Amino acid sequence: MAISRAQLAKELEPGLNALFGLEYDRYENEHSEIFEEESSDRAFEEEVMLGGFSTAPVKNEGGAISFDDAQETYTARYTHETIALAFSITEEAIEDNLYDRLASRYTKALARSMAQTKQIKAAGILNNAFSTDNPVGDGAALCSSAHPSISGNQRNQLSTASDLNETSLEQMLIDVAGLTDERGLKIAVRGTKLIIPKELQFIAERVINSNLRSGTADNDTNAVRSMGMLPEGAVVNHFLTDTDAFFIKTDAPNGFKFFNRSPLKTAMEGDFDTGNMRFKARERYSFGVSDWRCVFGTAGAA
Repeated sequence: MAISRAQLAKELEPGLNALFGLEYDRYENEHSEIFEEESSDRAFEEEVMLGGFSTAPVKNEGGAISFDDAQETYTARYTHETIALAFSITEEAIEDNLYDRLASRYTKALARSMAQTKQIKAAGILNNAFSTDNPVGDGAALCSSAHPSISGNQRNQLSTASDLNETSLEQMLIDVAGLTDERGLKIAVRGTKLIIPKELQFIAERVINSNLRSGTADNDTNAVRSMGMLPEGAVVNHFLTDTDAFFIKTDAPNGFKFFNRSPLKTAMEGDFDTGNMRFKARERYSFGVSDWRCVFGTAGAA
């Protein structure tokens, strides 16, 4: 349905001083703090997790050497979605000199809608991190206590869900340091940043950045800070919906990925039948995770 003069009657009134409601600042590109961007030239992308070898056994003198088998364990699939939105302005509104004012304002509103949709899609990966309805490639939830592997089930969430505090954060960092590969071999993975909703930003500041231990009367050093355990600090994502869930992003490769199939494109054209001017925006992309070891999380105690 086209935007008509009746919908914008105030625009036609003399003496109008200001229009508002479309000029807010926006949270931009928060997904870039989490996801690595890659380009794509196909309808979907697939990445395969390979299981390496187990530890090497002793070869007895004169005995045969042992052989091990490498294998594919699971496939992460990224299916791109087309995101698009449009609006139109009637020919009469254009004739009454509303085009210049309306087009610039509503194209900004269109851009904001497209940008916010992208942030919601990206945050959805973490908002559904504990749900088996949105599994990663191995069939488990992103943050799970039962990630299947050749060596047995592995986990990337706290054994007991906990709110953000010194104890829970330190335990998560310990657990991250104990992660293993598909064959159970230890891997050198460390936490790089804390990902939190806006509700936890003040707690995170005290827990991570205070010189001494937060909430205590002693003079013990804040070990997380002094040891440089989270070198990139904490980042607030305003599109996270769980107020007490939090996550540690690790430096495991091939983790969070954003595949950009078709960058944002805008277009405008006149409609011959109606005379309306039409504007549209369109892009294609997908968000997901290949290796779940890129994150360690907890849903919070509540």
